[in-house]
Amino acid sequence: MKTLFDQAALDESLSRIEQLTPESQSQWGKMNVSQMLNHCSSTLEVARGQRHIKRLFIGYILGGMLKKHFYNDVPVKRNSPTHPTFVVVDHKEFENEKKVLIDHLKAFTAAGVDGCTSAPHAFFGNLTKEQWGMGMYKHLDHHLQQFGV
Repeated sequence: MKTLFDQAALDESLSRIEQLTPESQSQWGKMNVSQMLNHCSSTLEVARGQRHIKRLFIGYILGGMLKKHFYNDVPVKRNSPTHPTFVVVDHKEFENEKKVLIDHLKAFTAAGVDGCTSAPHAFFGNLTKEQWGMGMYKHLDHHLQQFGV
């Protein structure tokens, strides 16, 4: 499984992000491209320990059993549920959101495992830092595929 702690995975992700335009169309889901970029930045804020999200009650029940789905090679299902904190509905400016996401990605990779949160995931619970790196790559990959890159 690829991880955002790996420079090659970062470089690939940045190349894919550069292919996006304000006109990029979603192949599924409700977000436009600018909202998706903001959504991905928000999740990286959590992974970097800059933002803390309360665990969902359902996560205490199901999170541990489903944890491996966060960091395995099985693609994320289209239209999977989103934690309410990460639902983006307001207008976002494309170039700004793109820059913010790129900055988060570069900082996450540069900081390595030492810069990753040790806080539990809002749904899956306790994760190793390595699992966070794989899960964040998988999440980003899912959304880049959503917009055809």
